[in-house]
Amino acid sequence: MANPYAIDTRRLTRRFDDIVAVDGVELRVASGAIFGLLGGNGAGKTTMVKMLTTLLAPTSGSATVAGFDIVSAPHEVRRRIGYVPQMLSADGALTGYENLLLSARLYAVPRAELATRIADALGFMGLNEARNRLVKTYSGGMVRRLELAQSMLHRPAVLFLDEPTIGLDPVARHLVWQRLRDLNARFGMTILLTTHDMEEADHLCGDLAILHAGKLAAHGSPTTLKAALSSRATLDDVFAHYSGTMDQSGRLRDTDQTRRAAQRLE
Repeated sequence: MANPYAIDTRRLTRRFDDIVAVDGVELRVASGAIFGLLGGNGAGKTTMVKMLTTLLAPTSGSATVAGFDIVSAPHEVRRRIGYVPQMLSADGALTGYENLLLSARLYAVPRAELATRIADALGFMGLNEARNRLVKTYSGGMVRRLELAQSMLHRPAVLFLDEPTIGLDPVARHLVWQRLRDLNARFGMTILLTTHDMEEADHLCGDLAILHAGKLAAHGSPTTLKAALSSRATLDDVFAHYSGTMDQSGRLRDTDQTRRAAQRLE
């Protein structure tokens, strides 16, 4: 029977010498979901994404992405994913069109479909008028939309985004959100994003996970996680609660911040 999950990890672990960056994480992301991966600095988010995109081998455990094992079939995984890193990656010395042409060739988009795919991506991201401008003249929001356009050229089954709107102004941020919703709706694309922006996670994600000290601290919909804490809880409160300190058995201990949030919500 085919795996119904776009991402499926089983006891996924990554060690760096004596440091356990990701510790036995079991996580399943349904196909077609917009999924948020949250956690403080050093929680293990980046290491998780690097393993799932085959940039880093796990120490133990296993994972499949788009139905293929990240260790035994990395090339098949790479053919079926898109990845937009946190740092802006488009080439500023090229035009928007030239960046897309380069990406299309790297993704081995059939030559007969190049022009159509590029035109569709530019139009979808609202960049037609800027297609022949050097990317170094683009705003941060335009560059991010260009990177999303690059990532959609080969129609990936799963799109990984690392802090997709960091540094963007509110207007650009909301426009990127809308484009992500459109990608998800139009292509049924599974999207996994990391973010520190709780408003972003609340608005975009139907499901999310919170990592703490490499462990899975919470998993569920924003609505469910908020309701479990308090009828008045925000996602910021949920994040503070589950980003508390874990004891040696992996259970969460309340921090002063968590206690203050709980008192406020009583």
